[in-house]
Amino acid sequence: MRNAPTILHLDMDAFYASVEQASKPSLRGKAVIVGGLGPRGVVATASYEARVFGVHSAMPMAQARRLAPNAAYLVPRFGIYRDISEQVMALLRELSPLVEPLSLDEAFVDLEAGGVAWDEASARLVGTRLRADIRAVTGLSGSVGLAASKMLAKIASEQAKPDGLVLIEPGTERALLGPMSVRTLPGVGPATGDHLRRAGIHTVEEIAEAGEDELVRLLGKAHGHALYAMALAHDERPVVAEREAKSVSVEDTYDVDIHDRVRVGMEVQRLADRCVRRLRGAGLSGRTIVLKVRRYDFSTLTRSETLRGPTDDPAVVREAAARLLDSVDTTGGVRLLGVGVSGLADYTQEDLFAQAAGEQVEHAEEEGDQEEPAGEREAAPAERRWVAGHDVRHTEYGHGWVQGSGLGRVTVRFETPESEPGRVRTFRVDDPELEPAEPLPLVVRRPGGVDYSGSVGVG
Repeated sequence: MRNAPTILHLDMDAFYASVEQASKPSLRGKAVIVGGLGPRGVVATASYEARVFGVHSAMPMAQARRLAPNAAYLVPRFGIYRDISEQVMALLRELSPLVEPLSLDEAFVDLEAGGVAWDEASARLVGTRLRADIRAVTGLSGSVGLAASKMLAKIASEQAKPDGLVLIEPGTERALLGPMSVRTLPGVGPATGDHLRRAGIHTVEEIAEAGEDELVRLLGKAHGHALYAMALAHDERPVVAEREAKSVSVEDTYDVDIHDRVRVGMEVQRLADRCVRRLRGAGLSGRTIVLKVRRYDFSTLTRSETLRGPTDDPAVVREAAARLLDSVDTTGGVRLLGVGVSGLADYTQEDLFAQAAGEQVEHAEEEGDQEEPAGEREAAPAERRWVAGHDVRHTEYGHGWVQGSGLGRVTVRFETPESEPGRVRTFRVDDPELEPAEPLPLVVRRPGGVDYSGSVGVG
């Protein structure tokens, strides 16, 4: 393990909720909960104001509503989250070629590899400047942990939350880790934690005291050795630069099972188009088209077809997905559909239109009944469907966002990231002057520098 705190872990504070608060002045300082709003929805992110009530990520949305009935409940806007994430990751890549993203809002950086930090003082300076740059570019806050290893840097960023910086000085690691729960260590989930607890091991120091042989006996050779090393603050894992994507996919979970075969087919076509847009946005193409269907009984089928060459043509992907759907029985109803493309390449083969009966490799795979994480799920766009939290524009009143809809009416609050909290108005859902809109940037750049008016503090 290196002896300087030059591994940086960045974690954007309550990312989705903070974006929503920065976008919507009326929600700043308020409890905001982002996730699926249907009966099967789960919380993707809760603002710190909502966490006071016990709301947390992955909680069923129905439970969150019981705990915080007066919070603002919004559907994720993944487009703007990805745009802001790209801005943040670009700042990290200016520091080092070794950046390892873990999600849209979290990453490790090897500062030593970038030549920007080599001791405590230089690492702290980089972390401080990074937090200021993130706020200037995005208007959001991020927490930074600095340490000599990935494990310790992540622990440090957790201690820094919200909106802070913590540096773990070399030589203090054992004393810091000792009293912490065993669940603090990577790889110790609920099952391993319970196993250790039954053996009388509750803290990291008790892991170290138990000894390597006892941990191997309890957990097996590989896990026991690794856990003992981490309890001694040894973590040799390197920061690994972002790996190439192996597949591109999209999927939607439906609040009510779909029984109409025609509707299922239309949903698959829509997902295929969405998948291709994402594929093209990444400058990629792919050879294998994958269809995923989760049925009413939670059984999940996947079907795949491998083309003669890579494509990013929406017609080809739609046709392949439709053929795959023909082989799936949806009689009892469908609760989730997904379309993906794998076998990725950075070129296309132009003569794929005629491969309806081309070389195909199909397989069916039965999966368990585990739900997909809400954090990676996009709200399904639909014509004239007004989604809570999403952007709209009115001919007379300008830019706003949907507070709610029902009974043929939609309620909109008109405000922008740099405005005062806006007024609320209600319209018919078919009002011709009201249209969906693209999100506005959180920070407006004007001649002479960065404008901070859209920024928020702790989100």
